[in-house]
Amino acid sequence: MRPQGDSLSDQEPRQHPDEPAQGRSSPPDPHLEALRRRIDELDAQLVQLLNERARVVVEVGRHKRATGNLQIYSPDREHQVLQNIARINCGPLKSETLVAVYKELMSGSFALEKPLRIVYLGPDGSFSHLAARQQFGASVEYVPVRDIATVFDSISRKFGDYGLVPIENTTGGSVTDSLDGFLSTPVTVCAELALPIHQNLLANCGVADIQVVYSKPQVFNQCRTWLSHNLPKAELVETPSTTIAAQRAASEPNAAAIASRLAAELYNVAIAFEAIEDNTQNVTRFLVLGREGPKRTGNDKTSLLFSVVHRHGALVEVLSIFHRKGINMTKIESHPSPFRKWEYYFFVDIEGHREDDHVREALAEARDHCKQLEVLGSYPRAVRHDVDA
Repeated sequence: MRPQGDSLSDQEPRQHPDEPAQGRSSPPDPHLEALRRRIDELDAQLVQLLNERARVVVEVGRHKRATGNLQIYSPDREHQVLQNIARINCGPLKSETLVAVYKELMSGSFALEKPLRIVYLGPDGSFSHLAARQQFGASVEYVPVRDIATVFDSISRKFGDYGLVPIENTTGGSVTDSLDGFLSTPVTVCAELALPIHQNLLANCGVADIQVVYSKPQVFNQCRTWLSHNLPKAELVETPSTTIAAQRAASEPNAAAIASRLAAELYNVAIAFEAIEDNTQNVTRFLVLGREGPKRTGNDKTSLLFSVVHRHGALVEVLSIFHRKGINMTKIESHPSPFRKWEYYFFVDIEGHREDDHVREALAEARDHCKQLEVLGSYPRAVRHDVDA
């Protein structure tokens, strides 16, 4: 037993968890201790206010249920809150930091109203998993599935509340499986997010000891220059997923993997080198799938698919309608029909919400020139608050 007066707190100044580690042999600093007490006081106030906010969230849930509104996740309201947080922020914290905090706070709020089930392209540790975590936080249920078609099917059959699928990548282009899903499944696009794709070298051994590197073939292509310069003698072994690569690096000596930070965290593999991709601007755009669309925010995007009749100038006629209405088209892509040979669908993203007057008028006029026109969803435009992958 320590003699009285010989405790660590009596001998050393208290180290606040927000401060960097340092030696503790110096005598207590009264000014520093006063600042630490102030931090503790502010923490107590923050906890009280956050719980007061949570009680209001519970009241919101009760009101929704009483009025028959069972929608828990409201992308339009989320967009409004996060934009407001960024607007009123005057530092020194970055808006990205506050947005990340509020994303987790909203995730906890979902759990207070109704636990959400989020379906994504697995396995655990994939970039789709990382994107889902960034969008919905840690307080929801995540369900990995084997392919993109199952994500669509899970939402249409109400197995999950929301799904998340990749739609395009700045390096690899559009994801055809997701385009096919929209042609065969009645789901609604509720939100979008853009995730920077950073590939990391994971290894539990020294870099000089690495003999084999595991990853997907696409990932090897994204990191070809770095690998040739830094691990020219290592054997590159392809795996079905970056998750399997991380698992092998965790269990095999002299092995490494190229995967996400989340995979390193889940499978307890150290990150030897960060962001080793050749193209540092590699970004994947993901769409959130649901069964109900959000309301207007004033900063929206609408996704469409349509097919036109086989007539000279038919596509130009449709596109000219959006031009005349002053609607900016941010994406157009043709995709072969899975149902009929030599027929094509066009996937289009435009600025604006389907409830905006000029968008509604343009859609009504465009339908007269199309064999089929479907609004896949109107949703808030993604705001880039990057979180390192």
